[in-house]
Amino acid sequence: MMSRLRLFSCLLPTCCLPGGIDVMAQDKPNIILFIADDVSWNDYGCYGNPGVRTPHIDALAEKGLKFNQAYLTASSCSPSRASLITGRYPHNTGAPELHQPIASHLPWLPQLLKQEGYYTVLSGKNHMSRVDGSHEAFWDRLDDGRIEGNSGGAANWEEITRQRPRDQPFFFWFSAWDAHRGWDADREWVPDHYGPMTDPADVIVPPFLLDTPGTRQDLASYYNEITRFDYFIGRTVEVLKEQDALENTLIFVLSDNGRPFPRAKTRLHDSGMKTALVVHWPKGILDSGTTESLASAVDLAPTVLKAAGGPPNPTFQGISLLPIFKDRQAVIRRYAFSEHNWHDYESFGRSVRTQDWLYLENHRPQQAWQGPADSVRSVSHQELLAAHQAGTLNNAQADVFLAPRPAVELYQLDNDPDQVKNLAGHPEHQCIQRELEQILQRWMKATGDSIPDQISLDRFDRKTGMRLIEDESFRGETPGESNEASTINHPGPQITSARP
Repeated sequence: MMSRLRLFSCLLPTCCLPGGIDVMAQDKPNIILFIADDVSWNDYGCYGNPGVRTPHIDALAEKGLKFNQAYLTASSCSPSRASLITGRYPHNTGAPELHQPIASHLPWLPQLLKQEGYYTVLSGKNHMSRVDGSHEAFWDRLDDGRIEGNSGGAANWEEITRQRPRDQPFFFWFSAWDAHRGWDADREWVPDHYGPMTDPADVIVPPFLLDTPGTRQDLASYYNEITRFDYFIGRTVEVLKEQDALENTLIFVLSDNGRPFPRAKTRLHDSGMKTALVVHWPKGILDSGTTESLASAVDLAPTVLKAAGGPPNPTFQGISLLPIFKDRQAVIRRYAFSEHNWHDYESFGRSVRTQDWLYLENHRPQQAWQGPADSVRSVSHQELLAAHQAGTLNNAQADVFLAPRPAVELYQLDNDPDQVKNLAGHPEHQCIQRELEQILQRWMKATGDSIPDQISLDRFDRKTGMRLIEDESFRGETPGESNEASTINHPGPQITSARP
């Protein structure tokens, strides 16, 4: 695959868009990030799941760019969002663990866009804060996107788009609460808007789950949340069409982490860390279609700022995706890095991906990697647990409870898309394993990552998902804290190989 892609080691000039269009000589693009909550990359129609109804996202993908190899930096809500908003890896934000504030000296994307004349809005799930509390000033409007009868976070998107100032470009952070557990969509379903609810017979049961009526209904409720998310994207796009604004609106559709089911959310594997990434911008995308170019969540902030004509920001650790908008075979990076830190349970994992390989290290292998507490409390997990105790799980399902786990895992992605065959330690793959190990070590060192001795502990029971500790006494030292990683801007390896 790599041989078919064109390597771009240099970025486009700051003043130019694909095709050499000077930003100063045209209207700045409007920008929208549609962010789903807890949705795996392959749970959209355009990514091959016929059981999920996402016609509006599918339409954007058909006329825009669909990234097949886009990866998050964390499979955990607030660390992932902190990366998106700052363009930095979680341990470089000062907020690598769930529910932590971002370091106050780091600029946020909406803050920088306001300096470029943008009207900025966050509507929906926020889950981000700053140590000094100054983050609210970065938004001209800030709301949770919820009204009576609609808790999905998208209730105000259409109104905001209609009522926006027409003399300013806008930046909308439209972040749904769908599809976080709680399944509000089932209770608030509007058939005239969303169509019929998902038939459990139509869901695709991942190989890590049991094919039972309970799990199928759990997945059907999850699909319903995705359909509701899609509906409000469609309503927003229709308003943009009415305003003749769609042509110059840069739209991203992605998620913050994988589905809230066992062996997905909080995992470094693709089921947790890979995201759908659909980009639509008729005026700026010159080569539409599907791209296999590797992309990281830290790349979105520099892409947006550059498209808006802003100066390079030295705190960003990502790379602009604009070369891929011009040529979808362009390569801007050879490596994508991800991390997993505390999310309800003690954990520390790191990974590096190429287009063909996933290498990960688990520095807490003594414990099972079953997922967050809300997933543990689900019927899908509890059915797995009962079957595990009865000894009837297959290897893929039993992986949810495996303890101790391998400290090192290596997967060949083309041959093993679900990452169930660990190739670490196999003699025939020792060269690629050694190379990726060296690349990961270089990234950790360059970015100031650290492995604390006293790390944050379990706050919830691993079998029931019930809270064990009410206060913050479970907190330990966070990764990167001892190295003051929030002050380090080095991105680590991006293009270069570890080989001499």
